[in-house]
Amino acid sequence: MEAGLYLHIPFCKSKCAYCDFASYAGAEEKMGAYTAALEKEIAARAAQYPSVVISTLFIGGGTPSLFPAEEMDKVLRCVHRHFTFAENAECTCECNPGTVTEAFLAVLKKHGINRLSFGAQASQPHLLKLLGRIHLWEDVEQSVALAKRMGFHNLNLDLMLGLPTQTEQDVLCTLQKALVLPITHLSCYGLIVEEGTKMHRQVTEGLWQLPDEETERRQYEACRQTLFRHGFLQYEISNFALPGYPCRHNLDCWQRKEYIGIGCAACGFMGNLRYQNPPSLSAYLQGVPAEEEIISPEDAMFESMMLGLRTMDGVSEEAFFQMHGVSLQEAFGHKLQKPLQDQLILWENGRVFLTRKGMDLQNKVLVEIM
Repeated sequence: MEAGLYLHIPFCKSKCAYCDFASYAGAEEKMGAYTAALEKEIAARAAQYPSVVISTLFIGGGTPSLFPAEEMDKVLRCVHRHFTFAENAECTCECNPGTVTEAFLAVLKKHGINRLSFGAQASQPHLLKLLGRIHLWEDVEQSVALAKRMGFHNLNLDLMLGLPTQTEQDVLCTLQKALVLPITHLSCYGLIVEEGTKMHRQVTEGLWQLPDEETERRQYEACRQTLFRHGFLQYEISNFALPGYPCRHNLDCWQRKEYIGIGCAACGFMGNLRYQNPPSLSAYLQGVPAEEEIISPEDAMFESMMLGLRTMDGVSEEAFFQMHGVSLQEAFGHKLQKPLQDQLILWENGRVFLTRKGMDLQNKVLVEIM
């Protein structure tokens, strides 16, 4: 059976203002111990799921490209020693501009990493400073150029919308600069201000004011139209790719396919079991076990809807029945009537999917079907 594999590298140079992920700045002295802990969990998870063939690998963070090349080499050697990979596996590593080195990329290349994702976010220095990023746009350009020289051809940039003080012209300028780079994929995410972050404190205290919904909607629509004109196809609410380059790892997650999570804070989903490793770096290094949850059939069906509706293809009647043994009509038919009447979704050709209006009001649709 095939499954995805996620590896979490939690180290960062500094904590971004908006970040609520498990990431730790100033903890470089723990990198060696973290490698050892990863190797131990890799062996244990492989023994737990001996028949799994890895179809996608995603190395996220944190800042994976901050991890020393020799430590990443140990981790990836261990992964390939314990897991079998599909011949056409998609293998992604997140990188932050300004931290990418030739030595690090050489290690990735040696171990079959064939896709890189750069956290670019914006091209304007004042927006990068507001976000707490440590790079400038020139670092993005240099990192992408280095990746191309090292033989990487499947490259993503992450961009952010809805930032305090950000204008539609800012978004278009960033897109212009991004589209002259040899990239195959763009992720355009709206800022979500999470409690406990520096950004949340700044907004609460009135230092920054978030743009209103209409402003963010115009920024998003500007992205959609610009990327369409440049040949990028939208395949998920926030994701756009040239033909043949959607991120398979993320698509598998949205289609509720199984994956193994390894590392501090990593989640895994196998069968009807979901688990999460401790988010605390010290707890993970001490070997605190993962928390586990058995997913009920009702929750599983709702997850299929919640995740599938993020994609342009939506939820397939056939795939839903194969996964749950219940028809989409039986499970959600009556709950979909109001979103259908409100033109938030369409039900055509055996699929339920969001309309353009529904993309802006996705939460309203999910409330209807909960």
